[in-house]
Amino acid sequence: MYVAQKTIAKDARKGSSVSHHYGYVAILCSAFLFGVSNTVNKMLLEYVSPLMIASVTYIVAGAFLGAMSFLPHRTRLTSWLKLPGNTRMKPTWKDGVLLLLIALFGGVLAPSLNLMGLNNTTAVSASLLGNTETLFTIALAFIFLGERGKPKDYAAMALLIMGAVILTTDLNFQQIGSQGTFIGNVLIVLAAFCWGIDNNLSRPVTARRSLLHVGSLKGIIGGGLLFTVASLYGFRIVPSIFAISWLLIMGVFSVGISLLLFLFSIQQIGAMRTGVIFSTGSLFGAVTAFLVLHEPISLLQALAGCLMLFAIYVLSIPRKESKSLG
Repeated sequence: MYVAQKTIAKDARKGSSVSHHYGYVAILCSAFLFGVSNTVNKMLLEYVSPLMIASVTYIVAGAFLGAMSFLPHRTRLTSWLKLPGNTRMKPTWKDGVLLLLIALFGGVLAPSLNLMGLNNTTAVSASLLGNTETLFTIALAFIFLGERGKPKDYAAMALLIMGAVILTTDLNFQQIGSQGTFIGNVLIVLAAFCWGIDNNLSRPVTARRSLLHVGSLKGIIGGGLLFTVASLYGFRIVPSIFAISWLLIMGVFSVGISLLLFLFSIQQIGAMRTGVIFSTGSLFGAVTAFLVLHEPISLLQALAGCLMLFAIYVLSIPRKESKSLG
């Protein structure tokens, strides 16, 4: 018994160091794939309507995640992504309602608002304003789930709000009513709000169901609804090899694989570290937009983006009493 326990502990320490290494690499890759999506989507808007981009990429991602969930459990990939919780529980009507709401907010409203906002603002602003999702997730949990924080958490939330206001307006309040960029920025923030609702609604479902299963349903249901609406309004995809190819690539990589890497990282390095590193996606997005699209960014907006990243870091600092658990 003692020899067996000693051997298991030794293997666990060895595996832990390797897992942590891959966990950090995975979340950086996930943040990069998600961050560059605004730049690629900005180019796709010349060929495809915002609703079509959102619908097709989410349908592709949903189908991809669904296919991954049916892989044999003996494969290395599914063993890495094996999620906690009993995924064999019978579905309840509450799960069905929550899944529909998750699909509505996370698969319909959020991506469509984000793409419509991107159509009226720069990819740099869209990437940095995406950080407000963290603010809305925490605020909604505070209001509806009764979660409470420390003074440093509320100070960080105030910094996030300040950064979002600066990025949205560039402190040029006199021309707010006539600037299309302002409307685009507001739509990006509304999309982040919907994703914040999605994050909170997903908590009880993902505690009982596989995240791959939830993500697949969200992509297929949400993308399907968006595709129906876009088709009814006459939006179509320009028959371009460039557009179709990039829609498939973005669906698989920036939505599907990005989520898979995100889940793997949560298992290996924890949700707190994963969330902090994933926020670098906004930095990847802003830099990519600056280099590829040559979009301008003012010094004030750059400082606001750094302020928001700092605020997210402050929010991620664990409480002192939780250190003994690690």
